[in-house]
Amino acid sequence: MLSQPTIYLASACLVGLCSRYDGKTRPNKACLQGLQNGIWIPFCPEQMGGLPTPRTAADLIGGDGNDVLSGKARVITRDGIDVSPQFIQGAEQTLLLAKSQQVTSICLKSNSPSCGISGTTGVTAALLKKHGFHLTEF
Repeated sequence: MLSQPTIYLASACLVGLCSRYDGKTRPNKACLQGLQNGIWIPFCPEQMGGLPTPRTAADLIGGDGNDVLSGKARVITRDGIDVSPQFIQGAEQTLLLAKSQQVTSICLKSNSPSCGISGTTGVTAALLKKHGFHLTEF
């Protein structure tokens, strides 16, 4: 019997796609090396939530991703626009993708208001963690 391949989700900017807020990419060699023995699906929760690329940088205000999900904090662009609904929608779409593809592990971009894990937890990272997914930050 053949074993099923490991299926990963990977932040699109980590694998070379121009999805960052500034329209650039930051491919991460360690992430790409970790993905080489499995099937990986690139994703960008901010794009999945309907935000364009490039877009104005945004920050978590008043808490972390868990607080945004519970309505206690917001995600505000540096020019003052509340993009919390788009960040929540992107997190929910990412969760649906992860569940539908039977994802084993998720590789996320550090220091992101969507994907960050250490320091301040991002919106998408918080939702995925709440649903028991294994998260790795690069």
